[in-house]
Amino acid sequence: MPDEMLGPVELAVIAFPGSQFKGEIAPALADLVNNDIVHIIDLVFVTKNDDGSIDAIELSDLPDDEAAPFDDLDGEAGGLLSDSDLDLASELLEPGSSAALVVWENTWARRLVTAIANAGGRLVAHDRLDAETVQEALASADS
Repeated sequence: MPDEMLGPVELAVIAFPGSQFKGEIAPALADLVNNDIVHIIDLVFVTKNDDGSIDAIELSDLPDDEAAPFDDLDGEAGGLLSDSDLDLASELLEPGSSAALVVWENTWARRLVTAIANAGGRLVAHDRLDAETVQEALASADS
């Protein structure tokens, strides 16, 4: 068994209706990476054109001026997401919209994953709830 195992890996599809990006996301991701909370495994941008066609671009293929906000991300990202992943994500988009597909490892959980495995345990169920769903449930519980 390795000294430290891989933490849980997640895929997030973040849609931007009308392809309206703001500059807050790259620094927030960089902060997570630099604080060893996550490790970015892959990052791809997808645009669904008005005619329904899809354009995808890897972070490494962005022009320098567009990639600059992501310079603080530690490590190389790329290669994990397939064309079928991009197609599935694009189905969630309206024409004229874009999305960022981000695959990250939850590095904060490595020690716990290793400890569970070393103790002979194994994860038999896991679910992730989005923040909006939890906020709505909490608001309902308060009323």
